[in-house]
Formats: sequence, C-alpha cells, structure tokens
Amino acid sequence: MKKIIIGNWKLNLDHLQGIQLLQKINYSLKKNIEDEVEIVLAPSHTSLRSLQTVISTDSLKINLSSQDVSSYKEGPYTGEVSANQLKKLNIKYSIIGHSERRQHFHENDEIINQKLNRLIENEIIPIFCYGEDLKVRNEGTYLNHLENQLINGLKGLKKDKLIQIVFAYEPIWAIGTGEVASVSDIVEVFEMTKKFISQKNFLPENEIKFVYGGSVTAENSKTILNTSIIDGALVGGASLNSDSFIDIINSVDL
Repeated sequence: MKKIIIGNWKLNLDHLQGIQLLQKINYSLKKNIEDEVEIVLAPSHTSLRSLQTVISTDSLKINLSSQDVSSYKEGPYTGEVSANQLKKLNIKYSIIGHSERRQHFHENDEIINQKLNRLIENEIIPIFCYGEDLKVRNEGTYLNHLENQLINGLKGLKKDKLIQIVFAYEPIWAIGTGEVASVSDIVEVFEMTKKFISQKNFLPENEIKFVYGGSVTAENSKTILNTSIIDGALVGGASLNSDSFIDIINSVDL
C-alpha cells in the first residue's frame, strides 16, 4: 500500500502563494516518487481552483483536498462549500473532524457524520480526524473517547464504504505544541481502530489507511512513517515550507 503524505496549509497562503509552493514541491520531488507515495495538499477553499488548474495543465502527480466541507447539500447557507461543488473541481479528498473545527467551531460528532455522508455521496474520500485532549489522555479514558468518536462519526455508514476513508489520528495535545505521540501511542490507537472495524464487520480492514497528525516534522517523520501500521502523515506547519515537506516525503523508505 502506498504511503500518503497530506499537507494541511490551514489558514495560510493566498492562491498565488499556493501556486508558488505547489510548484516548488513538485520541482523537488524525486522522479517517480508517486509510485510509492501519494502526495496531497489541502489549501484554503479560495486556492483550490487555481491549484487544480495548474495540476491539470502540467499533469502534476499531486492530489488536492479541501480543509472542510459543508454538512448541507445546498440551500440558504451563506459561506458554506458543498461536497458537490468540490466534486465539480475534481477534488479527491476532504478533511473532516479536525480538532480545530471541533474546538473553535464547536463541531460535534453528529455534524462530522453528516459531512462524511455528504462526501461519500459525492465520491470524495474523507480524511476522518479523531483525537483526544490532554485531560482525557491523563485520565486514561482516551481509548473509550476515541471509540465513541468513531461510533458516532461513522454512524449509518455502509460497510462497503469504509474502505474509502482515511483515518487520521491527531491527538490534540500534540498539535502545534511540539509534542509528538510516541510510536507506541499511535500503534495503540490504530490497533483499537482496526479492532473496532473488525467488530463492525467492516472489511477489508487491510486496505484502510491510517495516518498520524500532530507536530510531524522532518526530524521525527522517518520513525513515524516507516512503522508498518502507519500509512502516512497529516502535516501542518511543516507543509508550508517546501524543503521541510519534501524532507518528510523523502523520509519514507522506498
């Protein structure tokens, strides 16, 4: 299975800066790297069309993700961007359930579940984020907390659709803090997730991708990305620098 490296640019870069960074990343990629590693960039909504045009025109081997999607299909919802609108732009992925959406915009599991279903309906691959804060981690209840996020977030999903999801474990206590979950921490969560999938009779679990997000850097990526159960990384701040992002991509053992 290919590793997948996702660069989440968050609320940074206008469309011109985004094009420039895209071109820098593409120029620095090893030849035929796409045979082993899938590269995904998640710019702001305002940059998606511009970057998609460059990717299509120059036949770049890079895919795009939106950073979010509306839970509504259409209608009087000012400021929202629908899954169907993303589909028309040939956007392959969309991030949902990111801790920043949960924390700052008060998104709960029900809203995230609605977003997941909108994406599945439009054949866009959800990057489903789940994670715990430091309080839950210290209380030792984090596995139950994470399982509840999975239960509620995946509610009503048909088992043949689960294979379309990328599961992104992002412990809140490790996002932008410089703290990084240990490999054993990450493996423990992914083993729990695989067990949950198995119990729900969602198959085939061996084709489902599990990625880690939380202060991923060029310095720690080699250990993270070359652990067998970890299929990739959701990279935040380090994806805004082409050299750092390329170093993370190149840390995958080919």
